[in-house]
This record gives sequence, C-alpha cells and structure tokens, in this order.
Amino acid sequence: MKQHFLGFSLLFLALSFSANAQSITGDWQGVLNVAGTELPLVFHIKDSDNILDATMDSPDQNVMNIPVSAITFDDPKLHLEAGNGAIVYEGVLTGDSITGTFRQNGMTLPLNLHKGGIKKNIPVRPQEPKPPFPYKSEDLSFMNKKAGITLSGTLTIPDEGSHFPAVILISGSGPQDRDETLFGHRPFWVIADYLSRNGIAVLRFDDRGTAKSGGNFTTATTADFATDVAAAVEYLKRRKEINAGKIGLAGHSEGGIIAPMVAASNKNIAFIILLAAPGVDGAALLVMQNDALGKAEGLSPEQLAMAKATNEALYKIAINTGNDSLAQRLIREKLSAAMPADVPEARRQQAAEAQAQALTGPWMRYFLANDPAKYLKEVHCPVLALDGTKDLQVPAEKNIEAIKAALGAAGNKRVTTRIFPGLNHLFQEAGTGLPNEYGKIEETFSPQALQFMANWIKKQEQ
Repeated sequence: MKQHFLGFSLLFLALSFSANAQSITGDWQGVLNVAGTELPLVFHIKDSDNILDATMDSPDQNVMNIPVSAITFDDPKLHLEAGNGAIVYEGVLTGDSITGTFRQNGMTLPLNLHKGGIKKNIPVRPQEPKPPFPYKSEDLSFMNKKAGITLSGTLTIPDEGSHFPAVILISGSGPQDRDETLFGHRPFWVIADYLSRNGIAVLRFDDRGTAKSGGNFTTATTADFATDVAAAVEYLKRRKEINAGKIGLAGHSEGGIIAPMVAASNKNIAFIILLAAPGVDGAALLVMQNDALGKAEGLSPEQLAMAKATNEALYKIAINTGNDSLAQRLIREKLSAAMPADVPEARRQQAAEAQAQALTGPWMRYFLANDPAKYLKEVHCPVLALDGTKDLQVPAEKNIEAIKAALGAAGNKRVTTRIFPGLNHLFQEAGTGLPNEYGKIEETFSPQALQFMANWIKKQEQ
C-alpha cells in the first residue's frame, strides 16, 4: 500500500479579495520534511483585479494543480487552505521568503517557502532505463466498455521474435501513473524494461482519472479497478504480436488483490504475480501495517496496544455502519476520545473529521471489508508471490502464508513463493523498511527480484 501524505483530489475554486495581492503573487516553493522524507511543495499564486487564486503541486507524488479553496493575504500574513480546510498553510512574508507552518490531518510541520527553484538534491536513480532499447515502445489507449472510459498506457514489445508472452502491470493504492512513479522512482518502467529485454511484452497503464486516462479515480473502488485490468486483457488479446494464451498479470500491493480478482473470473489468464500483496482483509492488513510501522518507529507496547484497539474499533464502524453521517459521527467520537488529553481541541476536531471522511469514502469502505482469500480460492493458474523481510506495509510472512493457504484451499499446487531478505515494500534493499527511506534509496527495484520474476515467467512457457 502506498501511503501518500497528500492523498486527495479536489475540485474547489480558490478566490479571495485582497488589496495587497500583488506582492504575494508568483511561484512559492519549499520542502516539507515528513518523518525524515523530503517532500517538495509548490504554491502558484495569481492575481486578477485584486482577486487572488492559487493552486498547489506535490511534484514527487505526481500530483499537480491542486486547487486552493481559500486564500487571504493581509501583508505580511498569508493564509491558504486546500481540501476544504484539510490542509492549512500560514506564513509571514519577508522579501522573497515566507516563514510558516503546514497542517494536515492534525499534524503541524514547519514549511518555509521561497521564490525560485527548489533547493533539493536531484535523486540518483541508476536503474532508470537508458537507450538503446531492444524493444518497441508504443503509447496507446484502450476502452473499458463496462465503465465507459478510455485508459492510456504503454506497451513494450521485444524486437526479436513473435507471439510473445505478455504481462499487465497493476499498480498499488493511490492514483498512479503507468510507471507507478513515487519519490522519484519509476518501478513499473524498470520492470517493463527488464522483462521486455528478456523477451516478454509488458503493458502498463495510467490508473483511471490519472495522467492521460479517463474516468474518476476518487469514486472508484478496487472492484472498479479490476474492470480496468480486465479491459487491458481484452485489448492485448487482439494484438497480433501477443500470444493470447500467455497473458499474465503482475500486481503490486493493492494490485496484488486485483490480479486474483481478475484471474478468478477469467480462466484464460495464464499466470499471476503478486508483489507485496495482501493475503488478509483490508481491516486486518491495516492493523498489521500500523503495528509493524509503530514498532519500527519505536512506539511502546502500551502505545501499540492502544492504537490497535482504536483502529480495530474505527474499522469496525466503517465496515458495519452503512449511513455515512452516523458512521462519521461515531468515528469522530471514538477517535477524539482516544487522543491524548494535551491535544488542543481544534486540532482534535480537525484530525477526527479528516479520519471520519477518509474511513467512509467508497474506496476505503470496500478495501476494509474485502478479503483476497475469496478470489484466491478461485485461482487455478500458476501463481508467484514475492515480498521482502523489511516490508512494513504488507508484512511478508503473515500475508504470504495467508495467500498460500487460500490457494491451497483451491487445490492450486502451482504456487511459488519467495521472501527476499532485506527488501522493503517497494522491493528496495532497505535499512529499516520505513517509508521515509523510499526516496533516499538509489535502488528502484531489486535486480535479484527482477531476475526471479523473468525466469519464473519463462518457465510458464514450457
């Protein structure tokens, strides 16, 4: 599961009147430090006849032009809001610098802005594919007729040979482009490059409502994303270069839930690859994830126990209370009561409201209740499940065991699993496994895992 600090899509108009707007206009850029991870943010402030409007970018997360829903500037004080108050930035202008604070979901962090380029080291990504490429790369689009949307992607096809086996890459949670871009890494491009250099065609595509794909991401659930993958399968079956009987699916994180959902209903899927895939329902996974992350961050046993009890109660409300208003009220009450007494009331209410909204969204409600075992028990094609010992988001041992148990219940004996020592949720060689390392690590995807995947796919052709 990819956790984004800025995980939302907004459609708010940002208008405000100010007599001093001219001096605040321009591009204001800074770097937010989130649990040790540098996250660049950019505010674009414009003025038209003393009316200010603004947008916000999070370049490393590939989230651009987020509308700012409120902006005021009373020289020298600036106030910005996005997400109907979920994000608040307040600062004081001094020349070409703004000193201020950024608040989201009850968290307050320093954020200083300046005009000009972001003062940040360009990350080194040695695995970024470089020419010459021994394969053709074609940008394309295909229809999901069931949803009435057009999806855009890239197909890489080896230069030599014909009638190629093919893999469709399925991204994890959050709006992802075709390369699954995250913190300067593009793992799906690295995977596609490696596999196509080894004789395997690869289709990767932008999630619906993301980059060049149509549709609405914010209203979609995992089941909707599964129909997008099914449409990709139908598209590949029509390509003369592809062996229609050798089309497989490779899903990362949430994509590892989607792959068996599609394979369970389409017996023509040749194989599936599960990369750091959940084997338990969403509520159980998030409890497991929060516990693993909390331990790695040094929380005490008492803090972990309290967090687990609170989270289990919140997820139960989200799953079992169908009425949004009632569920949100119950979540707010439960979370507010669980917060430390020294948390200011305003921050308490803001954090509780943000969680109430997040936990009652369509994607989250579906995810919490969805059990991958239901689909894995219907999968009879060959399955490869991979993970790493330092995956804290989908802890490897428990989830791999759950996947094996579900496939075993289906009588599926064509199952291969591997847990790589030292790899994190993104299949990078990691120190702690915490998400704050993802952007600092130069490696994008373990070469050992890439080779293992390619060799396994080739064996399925025999």
